[in-house]
Amino acid sequence: MSPGIVARALRQDLRQVDFGLRRFRLRPGPARGVLESAGRAFLTGLNASVEPDGDALERQAAALEPELRGFAFEGAGMGCALLDVLLPVRRGRVAALLNGPASSYPHLVHVGVGWAYARLRLRPFFRGMATDPLLRWLAWDGFGFHQAFFRTDRVVGRHRVEPGIGHGPRQIRDQGIGRALWFCECADPDGVALRIAEFPAERHADLWSGIGLAATYAGGADAAELARLADLSGPFRAHLAQGCAFACAARRVSGIVPAHTDKAAEVLAGASTDVAAAWTDQALGQHPSTLAHYQRWRAEIRYLWERKSR
Repeated sequence: MSPGIVARALRQDLRQVDFGLRRFRLRPGPARGVLESAGRAFLTGLNASVEPDGDALERQAAALEPELRGFAFEGAGMGCALLDVLLPVRRGRVAALLNGPASSYPHLVHVGVGWAYARLRLRPFFRGMATDPLLRWLAWDGFGFHQAFFRTDRVVGRHRVEPGIGHGPRQIRDQGIGRALWFCECADPDGVALRIAEFPAERHADLWSGIGLAATYAGGADAAELARLADLSGPFRAHLAQGCAFACAARRVSGIVPAHTDKAAEVLAGASTDVAAAWTDQALGQHPSTLAHYQRWRAEIRYLWERKSR
């Protein structure tokens, strides 16, 4: 199959992220534009990554606003993973992406890999992909986001979980669903809280973690709305802060920290972006790689936030 045919088959229409077409919450203010721009950047990166022109991704990412480039490389993670799975003879595109143009966006690339598996109706697996031994678990986050974003009625409305997913991966998947809820509810704190309340209680913590991540990385809420979000998180405040810390780390690694991330760190984590990001470093054990290590990492970040908040 020629590269041109593959690119045409995988290329996506940017209109897919229109909130009106998706039947997401529509509300006045800038949130819709902010979040739809993130979605379009994602699809821009996906489309560029599957093009035969090897320079397309770097060229198109550079044309985006700096704070949107992470979303483009997330989309590229999806595109490269699709090609690695569908065309395994030339596998190695995800590794080349991580070692090349997206070297400052490792978190986003690994999330994008999960989108690819969800699109192919597969479960994330890592054999044959030179992914980071710890960040690879973020593929389950991307898997969950994809399912909630594109299968909203089933996954969000009816709370369905795909069969055959163990408890640990399901928790990370729910973090991704939480991120998607931030988009589905157009960054409305009350809408988010009401939507989470509809899910089984044992899933709330991971959903709030995803909300913290999306509110901090993608933005869309002002200071008063972020404060309302923190209040509404109630007993899951530490999970909200943990997600916020993840986003701060991803932004810090990229070297591009928008004002909305600094404000979210201040309100949701009670710390600067640098301090919240540093929690993710302090929480790492030696040679972390397993699912248990990943879950312990998240728990330790929550502990660091709680210790700081006493």
